[in-house]
Amino acid sequence: MSHSPHNIRTASAEARGRGATAALLIAHCAGMLDLVALPVWVGAALIGSMGLAPAQAGLLVTLFLAGQVMASLVLAPRFGRWPAQRVIVGGFALATLAFASLFLVQTYVLMALLHALGGIGAGTALSCVHGLMGRSANPHRVFAMAGLALGLFGILVLGSGPVIVEKAGAATLFVLFALATFTAAVAALMWLGQSQSVAENQADSSAPTSTQLKAPIPKVVWMGMLGIGCMSLANAMLFSFVERIGMDRGYGLQTVTSILIGVGLFNLVPPVLAALLEKRLAAGRVLLAGPVCQLLLALAVTQVQSLWLFAFAAVVWVGVMIFTHTFLFGLIARLDTSGRALAATPAMLMIGSAIGPLLAGVLVDASGYQGLGLMVAMVAVLAFGCFLRLQWATDNRAAVVPRSSH
Repeated sequence: MSHSPHNIRTASAEARGRGATAALLIAHCAGMLDLVALPVWVGAALIGSMGLAPAQAGLLVTLFLAGQVMASLVLAPRFGRWPAQRVIVGGFALATLAFASLFLVQTYVLMALLHALGGIGAGTALSCVHGLMGRSANPHRVFAMAGLALGLFGILVLGSGPVIVEKAGAATLFVLFALATFTAAVAALMWLGQSQSVAENQADSSAPTSTQLKAPIPKVVWMGMLGIGCMSLANAMLFSFVERIGMDRGYGLQTVTSILIGVGLFNLVPPVLAALLEKRLAAGRVLLAGPVCQLLLALAVTQVQSLWLFAFAAVVWVGVMIFTHTFLFGLIARLDTSGRALAATPAMLMIGSAIGPLLAGVLVDASGYQGLGLMVAMVAVLAFGCFLRLQWATDNRAAVVPRSSH
């Protein structure tokens, strides 16, 4: 059976596109591991196994996330000017070296330095990954797929992490992190070509033009970036101590581990729903609902002494963030077609996540878990205000700009 050259070229392009997409999904999981691993990282490993105080443990993770923020702020404005594959491979290689070294050191100062270096490496790679996703033919769908992949990864981390730390020590967790970033580097090296496209057979995934790179990012985008930053701060503050809250209330390792596994399983649901409801739900309404749900869930976790309510709220907590962010990702991709705003996604998320563990640790030391819950609720209110401003500005923009100009 003969195949025409055109069919062969089309099949080859589709294969390259699938490989590139797979590499980006793997890289998303490795770069966003903090989103699913915080309870194990902070609670089980640094506090439970290594005996660090809450503020000390929070500072280490904050340094990692601060490194991601700094790297993203440097790379995002320059997205499209550097070879994407080299940036992603190099960034994850640095993160792998940092995590592997954490297995060997015990000095707090060295641990702090390695956390910061790991964050810089992961943030550099992740900025480029999200920029490429933003240049794909359907950013909303690609990011939903990334959320689903992250949910599967979360099941592995949350299901096995506490048990591994309990039996083999905290340092073993860093070996798992090193394996994740190493896998992402290898996938990018194998499947991401020099063209930096997500799917080379789709015209919409071409590199941004020089005109797009020079044009300013629309002002309305900044409110969305600030709002998701507030949501990520709220997410990190509470999620960092979910494991500790459960253990301190006497629920036991088996129950708390089961709840964390439930978190990972439930995290598979929001990306699928976000993909299916892309055309059915208005992005503005989803963005307003997200912070409201965060506020209610935070109060349920910290203010009510009920195992069942705690379990429900903890399980759906991260899912609210994933669902809301997927719609925001698609909205920003439409507002800024250069991909630079979405290349700053790690900065949007991690600037909140970087502050979260440390601030939460200080609050827990000073006012307990109830004080933590009230602060998370206040941050959620700020996120709601930002998204309300974004919706108002977007509605006005749509009314002024004719549809034919898009």
